[in-house]
Amino acid sequence: MLKSKTFLKKTRAGGVMKIVREHYLRDDIGCGAPGCVACGDAHEGPVLEPQPLDPASSLCPQPHYLLPDTNVLLHQIVSVWRPGTWASVASSLRPPGSLETYVEQEQGENANDRNDRAIRVAAKWYNEHLKKMSAENQLQVVFITNDRRNKEKAIEEGIPAFTCEEYVKSLTANPELIDRLACLSEEGSEIESGKVIFSEHLPLSKLQQGIKSGTYLQGTFRASRENYLEATVWVHGDTEENKEIILQGLKNLNRAIHEDIVAVELLPRNQWVAPSSVVLHDEGQNEDDVEKEEERERILKTAVNEKMLKPTGRVVGIIKRNWRPYCGMLSKSDIKESRRHLFTPADKRIPRIRIETRQASTLEGRRIIVAVDGWPRNSRYPNGHFVKNLGEVGDKETETEVLLLEHDVPHQPFSQAVLSFLPKMPWSITEKDMKNREDLRHLCVCSVDPPGCTDIDDALHCRELENGNFEVGVHIADVSHFIRPGNALDQESARRGTTVYLCEKRIDMVPELLSSNLCSLRCNVDRLAFSCIWEMNHNAEILKTRFTKSAINSKASLTYAEAQMRIDSATMNDDITTSLRGLNKLAKILKKRRIEKGALTLSSPEVRFHMDSETHDPIDLQTKELRETNSMVEEFMLLANISVAKKIHEEFSEHALLRKHPAPPPSNYEILVKAAKSKNLEIKTDTAKSLADSLDRADSPSFPYLNTLLRILATRCMMQAVYFCSGMDNDFHHYGLASPIYTHFTSPIRRYADIIVHRLLAVAIGADCTYPELTDKHKLADLCKNLNFRHKMAQYAQRASVAFHTQLFFKSKGIVSEEAYILFVRKNAIVVLIPKYGLEGTVFFEEKDKPKPRLIYDDEIPSLKIEDTVFHIFDKVKVKIMLDSSNLQHQKIRMSLVEPQIPGISIPMDTSNMDINEPERKKKKLEK
Repeated sequence: MLKSKTFLKKTRAGGVMKIVREHYLRDDIGCGAPGCVACGDAHEGPVLEPQPLDPASSLCPQPHYLLPDTNVLLHQIVSVWRPGTWASVASSLRPPGSLETYVEQEQGENANDRNDRAIRVAAKWYNEHLKKMSAENQLQVVFITNDRRNKEKAIEEGIPAFTCEEYVKSLTANPELIDRLACLSEEGSEIESGKVIFSEHLPLSKLQQGIKSGTYLQGTFRASRENYLEATVWVHGDTEENKEIILQGLKNLNRAIHEDIVAVELLPRNQWVAPSSVVLHDEGQNEDDVEKEEERERILKTAVNEKMLKPTGRVVGIIKRNWRPYCGMLSKSDIKESRRHLFTPADKRIPRIRIETRQASTLEGRRIIVAVDGWPRNSRYPNGHFVKNLGEVGDKETETEVLLLEHDVPHQPFSQAVLSFLPKMPWSITEKDMKNREDLRHLCVCSVDPPGCTDIDDALHCRELENGNFEVGVHIADVSHFIRPGNALDQESARRGTTVYLCEKRIDMVPELLSSNLCSLRCNVDRLAFSCIWEMNHNAEILKTRFTKSAINSKASLTYAEAQMRIDSATMNDDITTSLRGLNKLAKILKKRRIEKGALTLSSPEVRFHMDSETHDPIDLQTKELRETNSMVEEFMLLANISVAKKIHEEFSEHALLRKHPAPPPSNYEILVKAAKSKNLEIKTDTAKSLADSLDRADSPSFPYLNTLLRILATRCMMQAVYFCSGMDNDFHHYGLASPIYTHFTSPIRRYADIIVHRLLAVAIGADCTYPELTDKHKLADLCKNLNFRHKMAQYAQRASVAFHTQLFFKSKGIVSEEAYILFVRKNAIVVLIPKYGLEGTVFFEEKDKPKPRLIYDDEIPSLKIEDTVFHIFDKVKVKIMLDSSNLQHQKIRMSLVEPQIPGISIPMDTSNMDINEPERKKKKLEK
């Protein structure tokens, strides 16, 4: 049956357009209930669950299905919080084109009322229809709505209807489910006697008008990790002026949460402030002690000169909430029998959340997930509800799950749909595979990687040609041969974006059959590759470049140490060693030339854990040693990436996927310049070349580690490198590499960007065909956005994993004293780096319940004077390192000053065998 609706619409040009909407209605769509005699075989697609809900409800004793209205579904969906929830709900709904349940909008009826009526009609139809089932199979449909009028009308029409809370409370077998209910509204859970703390958020219409007129600015809210009363808003748009706005104080933050899109109002210039130098963490008092907050806010204000002031503002409204379920711990209320408790998120940028739960005793000491429901104006904290219990705090599996969830790392096992696109085993290279491919299995190719590497995606070769030049090849795993555009395997790889490397495990971007087997360039097996081959002279100048899909057979899989040993050995002269020596010689020339052009050699301390073979706990921690061979591999990977970037941009000027590294704004370098000046050194930052040259000159014979510290600090000044589509940007420059163009080609097993680059290159050389998405710059730009996000989250997850394993290491090691260097001075603390462990930490000089020392902070030098001792950046100190487990939620490495000795501040040397948790251990021992 066909129903049509006709209406007229005025066009922009002033004309009139006739629009006809047609609805095709059917009477042969099954109800979805299995065993329904009336429908027989009419079911299309998935049917409803074969077992209807257990009648463990005091309100609905007989077996029943639930029909929630749209608002209930949208509001409560996060409570279930599992991948695919929305898809599974949507797929079980009855198609809207059914003749019996189609509802037309009546005159004077708004869209919302029409939708409510449509759901009631569907509920009524189901109940009438299901009466035809046999008595023993009799079912009922129960309507769930939180809309009071909708519920009243449903009851008038004879439909069993309840609010979500009424129904969940009636589930006698699952009383804990009530904790998982989302609050109905921001107003629904306000503290009854609370006074108004925050100003009202303006409605979206006013915000949009204000942004259009320039009264307000739109941007992303970024909370501070170090100071919960401070945040910045990164303003959207092209204007450089006021790109970043500072917010200070609870009322100016006005209930915004990290990553929300907000509207801000700039304060008058006489109210502008400088970024605070105070490290301030929320102590999470259970009461809304706003007076205490105001006292803390006064600490933020520092006497500063005019040029240090930054544009300052306040949040006037929320344009888009970016809430997600948060991992953390319950801070149980001190009030006995209280149901209201505070939840402390693991991410310090997220405020504490007030939840109501009857399971506080069970959830104490556990990692849990909580969702935010709203933030009333009269509450110090947002309201939320309990979602899931993850496991015990400190348990390795639980903590790994937390850091993966917190950094939004997709880590579920690959689905059958994805795995179905993998090649069948046993696999070997066929004649079809060799089409448009060169056979290079005769070459002396080898790989050089870290020890234990199983996802080997690059290999190298070097041989001398008859004309005296060198042929150098970089051979990269041909992952795009196995992952074809648009299938489930491709979509999942694009979603994951990157492989994530944690201390004890790897979260693969592609299934293991590819990552560790068919695409891994292991030795003595035939593998498909994509090769970049140069002809070079002895001065490492490129004479010819060619690209080809290939088949290779690696002759050796070496570690960096093994490759270095071969190069240095006086007795080894085999083909592999000769190839490595040629590569090493050319790499040194390439590196020297890159540095002369202004490429930066920065430093970042990386640590390696040695694990116990049985417990898998870290038993040793040391900084990674870098050899010449690390640099050798890096040089040729960089060269391949640059060569490929040039080629794909030549062929696809509008659709090349490239990678750029923006130059930092001059203000980023302030801390580096001041730090060098305090040691009588000058750092020039006007170009990458001048920065590189001045870092090379910044040396001190009496302080050999100074240059490394300056390079570590320079790393902190850098911007993030990002992927972008060439047709959507005109600045291609890679600042750190001093290269006018760059991309990622060399790691397709672990980076999806490289797969796209492989596809572009394959089309450019005629080795594969294109497809629509590959040459759609808007789709490529969206893809780049996801890849940048996944790459950033993977880095953060890796750091979090290192931090957790460092805690485990010091838990077993007890207290140690080590030499450290000051990286930053704060108003009430110093941030130090311990070279032996590559470990960074903060030494606080103000402690709760202890007399406050006399502190004088000077931001210009910068320096911090404590009593009569002055600390500058890069000063050498001695610190005591220990694991502080007093706060289970945020167990942390705690550092205390040993030298220089300051009375009342420094810990005396004779306490070196004390453990911060010793009193607790003794207490437990006595209890036993």
